[in-house]
Amino acid sequence: MQQTESIIKPLHADAGSGIMFNLNGMVTLGPETFPEGVIMLPVNKKTEMAVLAGGARLAGIRFHPAIGYGILGKHYHRLTLLKPEDDQDYQLYSLFHALKTQANSECHLDTLTTWASTHLDFTDIIPTSLEKSLTYISQSDAVGNVSGHVLLSQRQIERQFKLWLGMTPKYYQRIRRIKRAMEFLKRHRQANLADVAHQFGFSDQAHMTREFQAIARVTPSSLTKPT
Repeated sequence: MQQTESIIKPLHADAGSGIMFNLNGMVTLGPETFPEGVIMLPVNKKTEMAVLAGGARLAGIRFHPAIGYGILGKHYHRLTLLKPEDDQDYQLYSLFHALKTQANSECHLDTLTTWASTHLDFTDIIPTSLEKSLTYISQSDAVGNVSGHVLLSQRQIERQFKLWLGMTPKYYQRIRRIKRAMEFLKRHRQANLADVAHQFGFSDQAHMTREFQAIARVTPSSLTKPT
């Protein structure tokens, strides 16, 4: 993507991670500003703001929850500008330079897809039990009954989440609940907030507001205002 004026965009909490290629200019992510290069993104537990300077060009890869750890074998616990000398396994700087020479997102997508098929192994990325746990929480928004569906104890499930996502199942549930409620409010801007809180499993409207502020860094009422 490219623009002539600075823009600000939220990077919404989604429990995913990723790799960002800053192809031109400066980009500010949360509290840090990065020059051109390869930026390793940690698991997104709270919404951060991205500020793109005029003329900035970005490309990137987004990993669904736990996939980044499954592929890279490690977590980045903070936003990290990868040093070329640390780029040993995935030739990310070769990919960076290839993307930098291309002018449009369609070319970027083709290049990223080719790189991924060459360098990433998508076979059995995460344990089946973890995959089932993620699916169950996403579909039912429940944590307490997960162990009965994946044949693991609650403690074993919590250890899996900590290793692969860097968070507890309960925190993942909070992110999913807020994400679903936000998507609903963006589609139904006239919705009654107390009803929405009940619909998505918050104890009351005040609880929903606190959760939104803590993780999404917005209030539910701000999403009901006309764009």
